[in-house]
Amino acid sequence: MNRLLLILSVSLFIISCSSSNENVSDTDKLSAYKKQIEELTIKIDEIEKASSNGEYEGLKIPVRVETISATPFSHSFTAAGELESISEAFISPEVNGQIISIDVSEGENVKNGQQLAKLNTIVIDKNIIEIESQLALAKIIYDKQPLLWEKNIGSERQYLEAKNGFESLENNLYTLRAQKNMAVIKSPIDGVVEDIMLKKGELAVPGMQLMQLVNIDELYVTIPLSEAYLPVIKAGDYVDVYFPSYPGITYHEPVYRTGNVINKQNRTFTVQIKIDNKVGILKPHMLANVVINDYNSQQSIVLPSILIKEDMTGSFLFVIGKENGNSIAVKKYIETGKSFKDKTEVLDGLVIGDVIITDGYNNISKGSVVSIVN
Repeated sequence: MNRLLLILSVSLFIISCSSSNENVSDTDKLSAYKKQIEELTIKIDEIEKASSNGEYEGLKIPVRVETISATPFSHSFTAAGELESISEAFISPEVNGQIISIDVSEGENVKNGQQLAKLNTIVIDKNIIEIESQLALAKIIYDKQPLLWEKNIGSERQYLEAKNGFESLENNLYTLRAQKNMAVIKSPIDGVVEDIMLKKGELAVPGMQLMQLVNIDELYVTIPLSEAYLPVIKAGDYVDVYFPSYPGITYHEPVYRTGNVINKQNRTFTVQIKIDNKVGILKPHMLANVVINDYNSQQSIVLPSILIKEDMTGSFLFVIGKENGNSIAVKKYIETGKSFKDKTEVLDGLVIGDVIITDGYNNISKGSVVSIVN
């Protein structure tokens, strides 16, 4: 208001001077007017400075701030894996034969050693009966030979032939009984019958899959990781495992083993975690996500990632500075490190105690005068 009054006064003064100095040349008038304006401008500035006591009277942008302190920081990454069964068996017979019985059904729990199926053994049974009869006679002959030998009846050759015949029949009988046992197919593990491929009456031969058994009480999570992660993970490190199919379930388990060979095709190595699955909700070949920690720092400057902006020069944010007693926004360029979730580690550009602007930063620019609000 004072400035407007002074300008109005100057204008009236110039008009009055122009009326009284009509005989003066225009050039002289212009020089006189400029000199008068300069003198009046200096006086106006002095009056304004005196009336405002040097305080800034322009717009102050309200902002919220936070003082930087050192905090712990950890970084993790997520890798995709798949569940695999530790104990799984594809059952195949050891001998040829027609299936005469299948003693289990799909989905049934079985124990190690439990009978699963049986093959036809009629021919083997008849051979066993025949060999047992021959063996009985051979045993009688063999048992009498030592008595005759003591009475000098017979020859040593007859004794040895009797012994050899008896032992050969014993071995044949053992082989036939072993073949008969092979015709009874038993479970090699505790597990569940997942699939039965053949039916009663069909011919089973060695190498042909008869049924599939799987034990899901304990499973592996298998992850292929880039060889770049070899230095950051080892057996015994704890990881978090969760499953897209069951969002509410998370396991915190140690790494069971890491592979010793790099896959030449995709430059990865294998990481496995054992998962206890006694309740049976997890299934082989389910997708799994594994969160692996690869970086930790006890003393770091950590900021919300949203505060960090980018321009052609690099990453920056606004901190509070002082100028003529006013708080102003100072643009500071920083060097960032790792980011995790909504936090980013700052490696350089800030120090402990700096005051950063956390709210209102979208309304300010370099040098803006701000007012700090709670």
